[in-house]
Amino acid sequence: MDRIERTREKFKQLFGGEPAKNEGTDPEFMRILQRFIFGEVCYVGSLDNCMRELITITVLAVNQTLPQLKAHVGACLNVGLSPVEIRETIYQCAPFIGFPKTLNAIAAMNETFAEKKISLPLEDAATVTEDTRYEKGLAVQAPIYGTEIADRYVWLPEEFAESVPKWLTEFCFADFSSRKGLDEKTRELLTVVMLAALGGAEVQVRSHVVGAMKVGNTAEEIVCALAHAMPYMGIPRLFNALNCSKDILEKGEKK
Repeated sequence: MDRIERTREKFKQLFGGEPAKNEGTDPEFMRILQRFIFGEVCYVGSLDNCMRELITITVLAVNQTLPQLKAHVGACLNVGLSPVEIRETIYQCAPFIGFPKTLNAIAAMNETFAEKKISLPLEDAATVTEDTRYEKGLAVQAPIYGTEIADRYVWLPEEFAESVPKWLTEFCFADFSSRKGLDEKTRELLTVVMLAALGGAEVQVRSHVVGAMKVGNTAEEIVCALAHAMPYMGIPRLFNALNCSKDILEKGEKK
């Protein structure tokens, strides 16, 4: 198949329709966009449609491109992802992009769910209580990242030297990473993509590339995820993410 035929095939899988031809005010731009994303990028690398769509909605949530997010939530459903998997992908953005942007993404997601007659709220996915947040968060965090954050920020004023690492453990790893609905491997891969899409978070990208590989992601899968995210976040952020983790990814490819 050439890329026009591949675009048609992928578009039908994701959206159940045909790609743009001469409709709208900017048909030429839409042909460039669709043929590049759906005729080229979607066919390079090992990741399947489900993983690629979770990557896509992650980047769209980070960048607050909400009309496109709604469309790709629909695509997630079309390729067989469950509403819970979609919700968990959006929810786990909160520690990285903040609550207001995550709430915007949740609202867009729920609009699509409502259009698809999906009953809300979805079932609870929490696995922690107020009494177990730290213990369970640490059980997720420590095998991957050890005491890296606590060690790095010992120089903070005493109250913050204790609170900042504790917030990371309880808020990021307990409140979100420990939830049901997505496995650890998927969550870590999406976190790498999320940090790359943010821009300016290369220290954290590098750290989470290491973490993603520890929980089973291959170097090829990480590169594929970043490459798939590129049309939605731009080439500079792809290159920044690849450059900051080059030695880690090269070493992983040689194993």
